[in-house]
Amino acid sequence: MRRGKRKFDDDNESDFLKWGAAEPRLQEDPDLPPEGDHWSTWDGAFHGPEPRPDWVRTEHAAVDAELGILKTGKEADVYLVRRYVPETDKISLLAAKRYRDGDHRLFHRDAGYLDGRRVRRSREMRAMTNRTSFGKELIAGQWAAAEFGALSHLWQVGRESDLIRVPYPVQLIGTELLLEFIGDWETGEAAPRLAQVRAGRDELEDLWRQMVDALSVLARVQVAHGDLSPYNTMVHDGRLVLIDLPQIIDVVANPQGADFIARDVKNVAAWFTSRGVHTDTEGLIERLLHEAGLL
Repeated sequence: MRRGKRKFDDDNESDFLKWGAAEPRLQEDPDLPPEGDHWSTWDGAFHGPEPRPDWVRTEHAAVDAELGILKTGKEADVYLVRRYVPETDKISLLAAKRYRDGDHRLFHRDAGYLDGRRVRRSREMRAMTNRTSFGKELIAGQWAAAEFGALSHLWQVGRESDLIRVPYPVQLIGTELLLEFIGDWETGEAAPRLAQVRAGRDELEDLWRQMVDALSVLARVQVAHGDLSPYNTMVHDGRLVLIDLPQIIDVVANPQGADFIARDVKNVAAWFTSRGVHTDTEGLIERLLHEAGLL
């Protein structure tokens, strides 16, 4: 086997990996359902905000079937999961985002993102600061919980305002998030990331307007995405969908909050500018800082 740097989907513009069939069960187990990979993990998990979309499966008789990997990343891998009630038409397609454990996760910018986040116990804070094995596990849990909380809040804001769209967060259990699958539920093909979209001038200008609206919503609730780019924004049915928010920044509590807002704007504005869309980058940054209460 050749040695070399591990490649991840979010290192380039390649599409999400296509789904495949789940591995066949090797032997019967009385604790396993008659079909699928395992019983639904809905019971015992933290649940997304209400009112829940109709497609969310809450039945105790539901089972989960893993259909393959959608995306590999530096911090987590994303799998395609079908949750359904056998012999019915009650089916949902989910993206299962699983953060790596302390020995395998590759977060390389924890310090800046974690500024402003605190835990109650000094022992836990020391472990996180010193990056012990226990501390890394705590950090993994913080990333998952932060993303779940951010998605829950932003989904509710988007539902009320229609100015921002994020995947509905179905549940959180441990360091696994189950999210609304953004894409074609018939084929299992994920929606393209913004970086992959080939669009005309009018569509690009509309997408930029949507991006400005989304950035404004984030600023008004005093958060920044923290790592916004054309690679963690999807386009589905003409709508921008923000994804990958584990590093969500409280721009008031974090001393670098204003810098994170500016960086998010510059990252996405550069992409649109290179495609001929007019973006008043500095003017937008100033406006967002005012909306966030930082100026």
